[in-house]
Formats: sequence, structure tokens, C-alpha cells
Amino acid sequence: MSDFFDNYFNIRKIIESKREYKRQMVRVEALPKDYRYVFKKIQSHMWMFAAGSGYDMMKIHYDLIELFEEGAANGKSVLEITGEDVAAFCDELLRSAKTYTENWREKLNRDILNNIGNGAVNNH
Repeated sequence: MSDFFDNYFNIRKIIESKREYKRQMVRVEALPKDYRYVFKKIQSHMWMFAAGSGYDMMKIHYDLIELFEEGAANGKSVLEITGEDVAAFCDELLRSAKTYTENWREKLNRDILNNIGNGAVNNH
């Protein structure tokens, strides 16, 4: 329960997260147009899967901004960074985040194990 209150009712943490988000978006706006477009599309896609407070998404966004800034500074196109399968690129980014789909997977496995038990499945 304490984790819930730390993440959802910690006003200081909420305010600092909003400030950090605004700082991140200023950096995004400084990227070339194609990088901005791809970042915003990735961001929109990833937030559909965010679980809980979404604080772990902030770290992913920060890392993505750094990656995009480096790519732009080196004269690479954004698709040289992400590859043409941007959805697969997003999947890799989301591996380190707590997502709703992960919650669904955990619930499925937990429900089955709780109902059947940890022993072998009976074959009737």
C-alpha cells in the first residue's frame, strides 16, 4: 500500500515529474522534424501500454531522447536509429517497463497456477 501512496499521492514527486517531462519535451522540440515526428508517435504508442504511475516510461523517454539527439548529431536519419519496423523498436524499449500486457500475462499465469496448483495438470 505504501508504494501506491508513494507513486500516486506524492505531490512533490508528481510536480517534479511534470517538470522533468517539460524539460524532456523542450529537448524533443529541438530535434529535427523527422525525429520529432517519430518520437511523438513512439511516445503515443508506448503510453498505451504504461502500467501504474508511468514513472518508468519517463526513463525510457529520456533514453530515447538521448539516442535521437546522438543520431541527429551524427547526421543519421531517424530510421537508421529505429529501423523500419518501428513497432519492434518500441517493443524492445518496453521490455524494461512495467506494462499492462505484462500485468495481464502475470494474472493469467497466477490464476491458472492458483486454480490448478503447482503440480501436474490432471488429464481426465
